[in-house]
Amino acid sequence: MDLSCTLRTALCRIKYFYKDGEKMRKEYGVVLVGCGHIGRQHIQDIYYKEQIHLIGVVDVDAERAQEFCSMYNADSWSVDYHDYLVRSDVNIVIVATYVNTHLSIVKDCLFNKKHVICEKPIGRTMQEGKEFANLVKASDCKVLVAHVLRHNRTYQKVAEVIQSGIIGNITLIRMVQNHHCKDWDRYKKLLTDCSPIVDCGVHYIDVMQWFTGTPVTKVSGFGSMIDRDLPEGVYNYGMINVQLQNGCIGYYEAGWSRNLASSNLKEFIGVKGRISIILNANRYKDIEEGDLIELYLNESNEYKTINCKSEYKNMWGQMKKLIEMIETNAPAVPTIDEVFSAFRVVMCADSEIRKKGFANIQESELLLK
Repeated sequence: MDLSCTLRTALCRIKYFYKDGEKMRKEYGVVLVGCGHIGRQHIQDIYYKEQIHLIGVVDVDAERAQEFCSMYNADSWSVDYHDYLVRSDVNIVIVATYVNTHLSIVKDCLFNKKHVICEKPIGRTMQEGKEFANLVKASDCKVLVAHVLRHNRTYQKVAEVIQSGIIGNITLIRMVQNHHCKDWDRYKKLLTDCSPIVDCGVHYIDVMQWFTGTPVTKVSGFGSMIDRDLPEGVYNYGMINVQLQNGCIGYYEAGWSRNLASSNLKEFIGVKGRISIILNANRYKDIEEGDLIELYLNESNEYKTINCKSEYKNMWGQMKKLIEMIETNAPAVPTIDEVFSAFRVVMCADSEIRKKGFANIQESELLLK
């Protein structure tokens, strides 16, 4: 393990600036735990920022940790995060590991008075999710769960448009997020940790509740193992069906498979029209204009379009939000109650999917008598 400090670290561990006469922390000592796919996305968007001093990177794979350390100019690397938690120069920990370690790492961070950005979901079971949420509520430290779409400008814009009332009350939400998995070994490992219904579903259930301003009250679901080389009890395709408190219904379809075609549908239908989100990567022209928000209004029978420059996974936006929480005591976005609400819905759906509850229809009942 290499825990050497650079001259830069020794001379300028924490800088300060003054804002409205108040001394504010300008540079934060950050440690990344988890040097995988999502860890890379977190760190490549923030490591060079003026307010960020990357003190260390951690992974159980020493070679990968060393690679990240060199690539992102971290002071040090390790295979064990515990040593960093007792250092006074470490302010923020990014938890980008598999879900089975989220609760234990966050618990250690909060015990050692570190602020945290933690990847979702917040647990493998409902009980773990409750414990995570209660830990956050009881702590004086700031914790931001990485619901990255809350920091995506396109989704923020659509929320503004819907909440302006231009398409009226939302009655139907349609969402699809299927991945054609070329790196099948990576996704198989993810599937043993968490189903796509839970892992990605927390984002989109949160979006449904955010956009409509009302909670999900009913949920059902079904799923299937559509690739046969998965462990017993693992499913890699599912659909959640929901009803929200205001009567709106919706569905979310998600799958990770070598056989599914990639598909992305985000559509919100109201009594006066609808809004669709088309990511710039899925546009057939004008990709350079960013994401496309398409608005249809039924009274005037007109279409309107909005081009929105947006970073899909705005990791720096998340970090800025956490720094705002630290410096001004601003609330988390989403709040831990909103995080747990979305988590609870997908866990209920996951439970229903595993029960495989279907009504049996006898052959005689299919015949017209």
